[in-house]
Amino acid sequence: MDGSGLLRSVDAVTVPVPDLDAGLRFYRDALGHDLKWRNGDIGQAGLALPDGESELVLAVGHRYEPNWLVRDVEEAVARIVEHGGSMVAEPFDIPVGRVAVVADPFGNTLVLVDLSKGTYDTGDDGQLTGVSQPGR
Repeated sequence: MDGSGLLRSVDAVTVPVPDLDAGLRFYRDALGHDLKWRNGDIGQAGLALPDGESELVLAVGHRYEPNWLVRDVEEAVARIVEHGGSMVAEPFDIPVGRVAVVADPFGNTLVLVDLSKGTYDTGDDGQLTGVSQPGR
């Protein structure tokens, strides 16, 4: 092993909420987490965690789960499946990259994310304005 590790960091922890406004009232307003981005079309909002790069993502219709940042979703899925894991949801596009859901050999769900298309750009109000391309 070269020590580089497949799972690079925790990209986000998804927290289910009944609706974004209720979630924001608690996590942003009451607990003090700054809004990084909001996408009402998909029912998600990303909040800053002050001591790291990971985000707290409020999401309508999702489960409580970590999202792992990987260099390349397809390569990560292949390696996990090759070593006894299984596919839960085939890779799919998101505005900033690709996502897939796999399970490890022990039944734990892993949400894999790559940021191959960039990162979200936002206005002062946290609303999405676009995507910054990688390396720009």
